[in-house]
Amino acid sequence: MNTALVLGLLLFGGLSLSVQALPLSLSESAGKRLYREGVSASGEPIMARVGASNMVLPATSLPCANCHGEDGLGRPEGGVRPPDLSWSRLASSHGQQHINGRSYPAYSDSTLARAVQEGRDPGNNRLDPSMPRFVLSMNDQRNLTAYLKRLAEDRDPGLTPDSLHLGTLLPGTGPLSDESVTVAAVLKGCVTRINEAGGIHGRQLRLTILDPGTDRASAEKALDRLIDEEQVFALIAPLAPALDMDLAVRLERAGIPLIGPLSLQGTPHASPQIFEPLPGLREQLIALADYAGASLRVLQGPTLIAYPDESGQRLAAQELGQYLQGHAWQKVRLQAYDPSGEDLPLGSRSVFYLGTSSGFSRLAERLQTAGQVPYLFATSNQVAGNLTQVPSGFSRRVFLAYPFVPSDWTQAGRLALTQLREHQGLGGQHAILQVGAFSSMMLLSEGMKQAGRDASREKLVSALEGLHDFDTGLTPLMSFGPGRRLGLSGAHIVTVDLPDQRFYLVAPYKPVVATP
Repeated sequence: MNTALVLGLLLFGGLSLSVQALPLSLSESAGKRLYREGVSASGEPIMARVGASNMVLPATSLPCANCHGEDGLGRPEGGVRPPDLSWSRLASSHGQQHINGRSYPAYSDSTLARAVQEGRDPGNNRLDPSMPRFVLSMNDQRNLTAYLKRLAEDRDPGLTPDSLHLGTLLPGTGPLSDESVTVAAVLKGCVTRINEAGGIHGRQLRLTILDPGTDRASAEKALDRLIDEEQVFALIAPLAPALDMDLAVRLERAGIPLIGPLSLQGTPHASPQIFEPLPGLREQLIALADYAGASLRVLQGPTLIAYPDESGQRLAAQELGQYLQGHAWQKVRLQAYDPSGEDLPLGSRSVFYLGTSSGFSRLAERLQTAGQVPYLFATSNQVAGNLTQVPSGFSRRVFLAYPFVPSDWTQAGRLALTQLREHQGLGGQHAILQVGAFSSMMLLSEGMKQAGRDASREKLVSALEGLHDFDTGLTPLMSFGPGRRLGLSGAHIVTVDLPDQRFYLVAPYKPVVATP
């Protein structure tokens, strides 16, 4: 074999290894968990001594990654700059130099163990007192050292030099199948649009859509497949209500970010991994309550909260009930309501409705037949599709919460959505989900741009946290933060003139404090 061919194969092999690193060994995987979570492979708690007083704290409260970052590059905080932990730097034959100018030799396995456990560098100098000194077994130290040697090449799945792999869960059958077709079309249109513009930092987007089925077991299986087999980098705008609250736990365990309007379906997902562009059911109901309490003189009640007997809707109804009772509403009653049943909730001055659009119109018809026309409050994403069936007697007595209204749309935003609809063959159906999916892709795109060419899941989360007054062109300005994962926390309030099907804005968007 000639020299040029050998050199070419070596170069090719080197390039391949830089793109597709070998899987972590069991020891390296255990070290990774210790580094990121402060957890021992033995299951025994790890403790750490902190500061000059040697205060003892659990390592789970201050794992290495908290300061050094999941990529090991260090995150300046409180005037302290944790060093880069890449093994090529630590073990450099040229040694290292502290920020204060003090030099020390290259690290070895033994001097690294001393640094981690005693807080001393290879020159026996004390490290910054802010660094915890961990009490590790020999096995834990071996695992941590093994992982630190692989840290620089341990990159998040789904991200290569030329591609970014996204995933979502959209049911092909069942009650959400029509909505799923719409969301899929929007996501595919956004991916095409971004790729045709050159991608994000030269990476082309790839989208994998799996059907979560209709039950929890099938949804969990589909999610596991996205994470373990497809190895997606992030999830975008899924519709999988069967996962409910388990979704946040599973995403945190895998370290996967999710951007999407999940809580529109009724179940809030409080997780550092989940960013939601639009206000959830809870926030919109509270916006309705704030408007009604201030403008309609309904505090004295009686007030009914009617909801379907489903876990997510029940939770939203209970939280709304607590909020109303905590804000001077009197005679508040909750009732699980089946539109096809015989029971009819009568005698209320105000009714907050949670459920389907057909159930909403059916409730209004039955109330009017019984000679009652209370104020009706609902969220637009749940009931707007069937407003034409609501009796005209409820004209100007129906109040809906909208995450956005046409006046929020900029010329650029309107044009972008119109072009996407034309290319994907979409009309105006499920407009809120369309805008939710579109906004999710905009957030993902902006977050990845700010994360830079050397992006990671951690950097994406950090970039999204830093977005303030982000303009989607279709909604009010969105803001996130370290403790804020909901881009919009309020709603516009609209009433309906039913004979003419005219909508009137009675209260513009205003953020609410969504606590019971």
